[in-house]
Formats: sequence, structure tokens, C-alpha cells
Amino acid sequence: MSKRRAFLQGMAAALVGGLTGASAAGAQNPASAARLGLKGYDPVAYFTLGAPTAGSADFELVWDGVRYRFVSARHRDLFRADPDKYAPQFGGQCAMNMANGNLRESDPTIWTISNGRLYVFASAAGSQRFREDAGANASRANGNWQNLKKTTNQ
Repeated sequence: MSKRRAFLQGMAAALVGGLTGASAAGAQNPASAARLGLKGYDPVAYFTLGAPTAGSADFELVWDGVRYRFVSARHRDLFRADPDKYAPQFGGQCAMNMANGNLRESDPTIWTISNGRLYVFASAAGSQRFREDAGANASRANGNWQNLKKTTNQ
């Protein structure tokens, strides 16, 4: 590839990353093509505000093929600095269903933080069952996720 072509492709990638608020390392897909994570809720807000809070399209970041929205540039920057800390487990799929070996879309308003990790659920009953033995359920879900994540848009 010519140096000029490589330069132009690099500039185009930087422009797309800059427009989406994504870093070069996190920007794997253009924002318009990436799936919206947590239905637009800010993953950092669960930790800092203690509540599910809708993010803004003004503060977006694409990470691991998922587009996340944040309530502020500060929250976006916190996520960018340590995405593994703030990203929902199992790509935002229901944690209890994942523990049972099933993929199911979650409701991001039903959530818990356990052992420093964010888990979201499809129902309040699933959340309750998960919390009754969070360690064992998280372990089973992690094992199932290794196989099931290949079938999602992750």
C-alpha cells in the first residue's frame, strides 16, 4: 500500500473516531454500525450515581463493537480509561439467563453490582435468583458466555 493511501486511511479512521468520541483502540466499528449498549443507559452511572441513567448521543464511545452513551464527558472518559471496570457483564445480556446457558436481552433498569461488576437482567425475579448465590451464578454465566458470545453481535 502506498504511503499516501495509508496516510489517508489513517486520517479517515481518526476522523470517525473523533466524531464518535471513541479512542483509536476502542473504535472498532463506526458508531452508526455499532449496536447500542444498555439501550442507551450510561454504564458508569450505575457505579457513580447508583442508578440507571440515560446517556446522551453527545457523549458516545464505541468499545468492543458496542456503542455506549454517557451522561457527561467525564463518565465517557472514566469508561475509556477502564472499560472492563464499567462495561456490563456478558455484553449486557441477562446474567441469570446466561447462568442457565441462554441468551436473553436484558432490561437495563434491573441491575446489580456484585464483586465490582455490573450485571443486568431481563426480570426482577432473575435478578433476585442471581443474587441468592451471586458467586456461583456469575461463574456459571462466565463459562456459558465463552460459548454463547460467538452467537451475538459482540
